[in-house]
Amino acid sequence: MWRELVAEYEGSEAAPPVDLSRLASLEEALGQPLPDALRELLAEANGITDEYGTDVIWGVDQIIEVNMAFRSEPSYRNLYMPFDPLMFFGESGGGDQFAFVRTPSRSEVFVWDHETDSRLWISPSLESFLRNALTHTGQDWYR
Repeated sequence: MWRELVAEYEGSEAAPPVDLSRLASLEEALGQPLPDALRELLAEANGITDEYGTDVIWGVDQIIEVNMAFRSEPSYRNLYMPFDPLMFFGESGGGDQFAFVRTPSRSEVFVWDHETDSRLWISPSLESFLRNALTHTGQDWYR
């Protein structure tokens, strides 16, 4: 389903599927279960880029790397609200990050604004998010 969705949008690309054992590694590293939709997407495509090369959905390694960096950087504790409840999975290209809220577990997509530290609801589902991300141009299409 996900690869077919990406193919609908000219210039967008889906990476090859991830080895399924890496999904368990991601959950273990972050201490959170993956949302079902993200698990299904990564099993089909380990990352998705839009027509401009923006990583709207990261691969497993980048999801681990970015989330661990946000959670472990000491200076962030004084600058931002906690990141532990979030699971970042992609970016806008302008510094904002896309995430699922994992505590409590939610299936909607949120954006973290890197300038204001706000966390805003932007989509009711990963599918809706991805369609919007691949349709709209510009770094702040979700505003």
